[in-house]
Amino acid sequence: MKMRNQWPVLPVTMGLACVLLTGCSQSNGADGAGSHVVVGMSDDVLATDPASGYDPGSWLLFDNVFQTLLGFPKGGTEPQPEAAKSCSFTDSRTQVYQCTLKDGLKFSNGDPLTAQDVKFSFERTLKINDAAGPAIMFSALGSVQTPDDRTVVFRLKAPDATFPSKIASGAGSIVDHRQYDALGLRKDNQAVGSGPYKLDSFSKNEAVFSINKNYKGTAQVKNAGVTLKFFHGRQPALKQALLDGKVDVAYRGLTTKDIAGLGAQEDTKGIEVVEGSSAEVQHLVFNMDDLVAGKLGVRKAMAYLLDRDALVRDVYQDTATPLYSIIPAGIAGHNTAFFDTYGARPSRAKATAALRAEGITGKVHLTLWSTPSRYGPATDDELKAIAAQLNASGLFQADVESVPFDQYEKDIAKGKYGVYVKGWVPDYPDADNFTAPFFGQGNVLDNRYTNSTITGRLIPRTAAQSDRAATDEEYGQLQDIVADQLPVLPIWQAKQYAVVRDGVYGLEYCLDASTVFRFWELSKS
Repeated sequence: MKMRNQWPVLPVTMGLACVLLTGCSQSNGADGAGSHVVVGMSDDVLATDPASGYDPGSWLLFDNVFQTLLGFPKGGTEPQPEAAKSCSFTDSRTQVYQCTLKDGLKFSNGDPLTAQDVKFSFERTLKINDAAGPAIMFSALGSVQTPDDRTVVFRLKAPDATFPSKIASGAGSIVDHRQYDALGLRKDNQAVGSGPYKLDSFSKNEAVFSINKNYKGTAQVKNAGVTLKFFHGRQPALKQALLDGKVDVAYRGLTTKDIAGLGAQEDTKGIEVVEGSSAEVQHLVFNMDDLVAGKLGVRKAMAYLLDRDALVRDVYQDTATPLYSIIPAGIAGHNTAFFDTYGARPSRAKATAALRAEGITGKVHLTLWSTPSRYGPATDDELKAIAAQLNASGLFQADVESVPFDQYEKDIAKGKYGVYVKGWVPDYPDADNFTAPFFGQGNVLDNRYTNSTITGRLIPRTAAQSDRAATDEEYGQLQDIVADQLPVLPIWQAKQYAVVRDGVYGLEYCLDASTVFRFWELSKS
């Protein structure tokens, strides 16, 4: 997954949140009403400790068990108060951010939640700095001060207007300082938070959640609890469990073929596919130091030959959409730089011209590197289809190699691959999260790409701009530079799906660009 954003210097108030959240309440909104809902997922939850987890499955758990100071309302991309009563930047440089907590906050075990717990949670994440954790999101955080039990002051080392969005994500989860080690990760698979749910049990194959009666926030719980069943990448088993009624909801991990077929065949009547928006993206990444992929003419030729429409139709059964920039559609600042530069239809003539300009007259021999499941079960098939498109032009001799994810990441870090695939599920819905991690300091793509205009001017300017609409010009320039220099080649933007049995409701409120899967919106008749 995952980095920066800016908001007006006006306080975010609970009154505004209630306007945006229908039926807003400061109580848990449920007294055990409704039925227990069973959700199946092929992803794993890699951590129950917020200082460690940085994957979609873990953040699903965090979003439901822990509170954050701010949260994303259903269908919204601007963070609103959750554990906080109000938050705002108190300086014009967006380097001092202050939050006031609500009265009477408690953790699920009854312990009071105060500013001390907030300070402890952020400092703990930074001190532990787990390689698989979200500490990287708070690299700009200098200090956390607590003038009193309800006031938290964040002092940043550099302007960062996206800070409100960062603390609204799973990385901002607040833990009980009495229950967590300040310097070490929790190892008992338990969790103590102040969110709408409490974690009753966590095992290899399932996690069980019940209602947290101490919760005080904006969520109104519409069920009696949730069981999350893990299928460990076994998509056929998840599909069969849905058909057999062993799960009420199938989320993340069904194949595109299954999604396209469910509900449309006689034996799947009573099952509905629910589609939502998503900001998940996938790119081909180029190692700029590679002897082949490092040549701009090769990268341009590939951009001219890529047929995104065919990929999303034939490989993804239209469960994704073609992506023509590094910032996906639906995110403020998006443009269509790759469409404008390379077009939507493949052009062998333009690809040939790009290679000739590079002095290349023979076939380009190239390996596309893949990993089989981390970025979706169809990733290998997708890269094989891309290789076939390149080879059909007569300009390339491309093949595909797929390796397990652990080895894949190590080899990328060592610079062994020239072209490889990367997927990205955003931490928060802002253009910064699709640009700063890829092209700023500490490039998470490990592709040896730097651009002084991006790192020295565009990213700092957008990071310091509290009016996010005012960043469109800078983000447009950034996207145009990337399209021209081609360190990455955007492929597709996902649609988000869940599949439900009859009598289960609320999925449409769980599938939006915030990537927050809201257990509390699920109900079952």
